[in-house]
Amino acid sequence: MPVDLLIRNARILTQDASCPAATSLLIHDGKILEVDPGADLAALAVRTIDAAGTTIVPGFNDVHAHSVWFGLGLMEADAGAAASLDEVYRIIADAAAGMAPEEWVVASGYSPLLLGGQQPDRDRLDEAAGGRPVWIKHSSGHACTLNGVALELVSARADLSAPIDGGAVVVGDDGRPTGLLEENAMRLVQDILLPYPLETIEHALDLATSHYLAEGITSVTDAGIAGGWIGYSPREFAAYQNARDKGLLSVRMQPMLVMDALHNVAGHANDPASRSLDAGIRTGLGDDWLRLGPVKIFSDGSLLGSTAYMTEDYVGCTHNHGYLQMDADQLRESALEAYRAGWAIAMHAIGDHAIDHAIDIITEAQETFGINLQPNRIEHGGVVRPDQLDRIAAAGIVLVPQPHFITEFGDGMAQLLGPKRTNWSYPAKSLLERGVTLPGSSDRPVSNGRPLDVMQSFVERLTPSRQVYGPDERITAAEALAAYTTGSAAATGTGHIKGRLAPGYLADMVFLDQDPTAVAPSDIAATRVLATMVGGQIRFGAENLPAPVRTADLEAALTGKETP
Repeated sequence: MPVDLLIRNARILTQDASCPAATSLLIHDGKILEVDPGADLAALAVRTIDAAGTTIVPGFNDVHAHSVWFGLGLMEADAGAAASLDEVYRIIADAAAGMAPEEWVVASGYSPLLLGGQQPDRDRLDEAAGGRPVWIKHSSGHACTLNGVALELVSARADLSAPIDGGAVVVGDDGRPTGLLEENAMRLVQDILLPYPLETIEHALDLATSHYLAEGITSVTDAGIAGGWIGYSPREFAAYQNARDKGLLSVRMQPMLVMDALHNVAGHANDPASRSLDAGIRTGLGDDWLRLGPVKIFSDGSLLGSTAYMTEDYVGCTHNHGYLQMDADQLRESALEAYRAGWAIAMHAIGDHAIDHAIDIITEAQETFGINLQPNRIEHGGVVRPDQLDRIAAAGIVLVPQPHFITEFGDGMAQLLGPKRTNWSYPAKSLLERGVTLPGSSDRPVSNGRPLDVMQSFVERLTPSRQVYGPDERITAAEALAAYTTGSAAATGTGHIKGRLAPGYLADMVFLDQDPTAVAPSDIAATRVLATMVGGQIRFGAENLPAPVRTADLEAALTGKETP
């Protein structure tokens, strides 16, 4: 039987303990058929790629990103590039130039933490935008800034002085709203501008997933769509399906629906009450290319915005220890109803007090209704006490930290947390020592999502000022690579088909110009992605590899015999 492809003469880090290193792979029908095949089996390949010593690893899998948000950011003004408030105003002015008088100026990526906590002035934004409404999305995803014109539009629809559960309209000393909207208060502007057209969301997915390929990413879990302040349309999953049908979805996707997208679904009188989608759709629906993940549940806010829920106050912020985004009893009840309906839980919890709630809820769900086929997860883990790590390990919960937050925001986070909690922040080594699954993730676009950069952050844990952030949580380069491959596969319930280059596994892999586990920690990020293969097809960087040739022609060239 003819076989599709042979890759030979490579340095392959398979991530398979039974065969950790190899030199060749036989690929057929989008999967690995054999590792280091014998001559008779290799001869069945129709085509061959001579990798000329190139390093090959399994495709990188980011288990917590926001692809639509990232793709939209590629279409919007980039406020993340601003090094001062004056630059913010210039970016807004440049974006507004030529726009219609009433058109919204939208910018993404602003990080107050990188500017010493400074917020743009609403009146200066009015001036910069020429009287147009301005919406600046913060990089944390947990806050945004409006100018005065936009605030007037919002106030025409809602009372800005009314209390908001799990959010705040920040007011200055003069009694006026500053333009800063935190957490659930962001819905005030989203109610005006959302939902986005499906075609816009599809274009965002096209831009995002095409970018992923250039970084060696072959699988992504999108952590929250179709609802809450993080969704862009109630029909958002349809945009994923449409993008796939149109060939715009370049990598494998596992979207999480936000809890707000679920509702009580009627059933037989003997059926338990459940929170789900109509027809009983739940976690796991789909195929190897597009599959529904857990339900995303927000419990607290952001460490960057000092809204994550802590047991102790932030340093220098008396009487501020963050807050839950919903009543604790409501949080528990809704999570248990969704779990009972078949949804795995992915609980956003950054502060240690929020993590207490997350562990309690997930543990109760598992003990009451049994173990879900997909792992239950706690997203982020900004501060995790040692006793909580023990409970997480005992319950088999997956913790999903983002080490590149340290590289980008570590100095500001350490200042807010103090030394003790900094050592408990975004753990890695402590998870591995307890046998807890450690996946690779970025929270992109909150942080840079290039996997090789994040792997270096796993290993070095250096802040922008080059201070070591939680030195006991450093891991090796090999462990960081495992996080982005086998660890991510385990975290997403796909460990039987992804994360390894072994027979029967998907032929998703990355061709690199060096072995990232064999260089100095400071050189890991310098590793260059030469090409990315998904399902046995080179989808990025074909020009960087020798062109596939007929296997018979290659053998003839090597042996000096004529092709039969």
